[in-house]
Amino acid sequence: MTIGRRALLTMFGASLAGCGGRFGDAPVAGALDVHRLADGFAALAARVRPGTFNLGVLDLHDLTRWTADPVTRFPMQSVFKAPLAAAALAEVDVGAMALSERIHLTDADLSTGVGRINPAWPTPPEGRAMDVPAIDLIGLAVQISDNTAADTLMRRLGGPTAVTAWLTSKGITDLRVDRYEREIQPQVASMDVFRPAWKDEKVFETAREGVPAQNREAAMNAYLTDPRDTTTAPAALDFLHKLATGALLSPASTKLLLRLMTNTETGVHRLKAGLPVGARLAHKTGTAYTDLGLTPAVDDIGVVTLPTGRHIAVAAFLTGSVDTEGGRDALFADAARLIFASYSR
Repeated sequence: MTIGRRALLTMFGASLAGCGGRFGDAPVAGALDVHRLADGFAALAARVRPGTFNLGVLDLHDLTRWTADPVTRFPMQSVFKAPLAAAALAEVDVGAMALSERIHLTDADLSTGVGRINPAWPTPPEGRAMDVPAIDLIGLAVQISDNTAADTLMRRLGGPTAVTAWLTSKGITDLRVDRYEREIQPQVASMDVFRPAWKDEKVFETAREGVPAQNREAAMNAYLTDPRDTTTAPAALDFLHKLATGALLSPASTKLLLRLMTNTETGVHRLKAGLPVGARLAHKTGTAYTDLGLTPAVDDIGVVTLPTGRHIAVAAFLTGSVDTEGGRDALFADAARLIFASYSR
């Protein structure tokens, strides 16, 4: 099936509207008090136990940096889709791919999770394939975290290793992409190799419930110590810094990706909920499935633009949470409030 550009924009919602260009330096006042930030963070970290919370902050004006844990690797979940989109746009910049290029999808590209492609997937006699422009795959992956869009885009780039190799070439060495979403999500639940029927999230959840609880628990615990598809907080901050300052992509591609990240539909109650009035956030979230009362990973990374013109990169990672969704979101919002309360006046 080939779908027209206008139909795709309507069906998949990969809107390019909005603003959010390159972040440059601007006159600012005050400085980040890292001691105040560290003191406040201790209470946040204690609040999530037995889970683990990490926070990193980088002021893009004076390069003041603070990270609670600069060494430990944290699972990214869908956070990887921002570097994935950057790698795709880098291909556009060198002429190896066009935003208008139609990329062919088959059952082999399907993944689970909320998205726009899976509900629109054609079935016989119409066929079991679809052609989607690269720009829509990028927009869907970043703005609504569509796993099928991300897997298709990553396959077009040459797979996870190609994305990691591109990041390494840009000096971002501790952020690694190793698997497709269609591999990660079943493995976290000790499930078989992904099946096309699992594109329906309810079908996937039913299949997951069929796996013995002890197997699922062991798989989640193994995921939390697996170095694959992880990042350190400093590496995430480096990615955001280089993206925001135009060190990764052309001005046009930088502007496009930041605009997409600013218009993302996920994580509205996380970091964004704790921002000062008038601030903007260009970000990407990540969220693992909750199972057996445990949410293995919840993340949010992005660049905040304050009304004053100050730009601050933030990377927040939560693992092993036994809290509710509301409690997890409130933690990220409170972390954002703490950051801005830690600036001297």
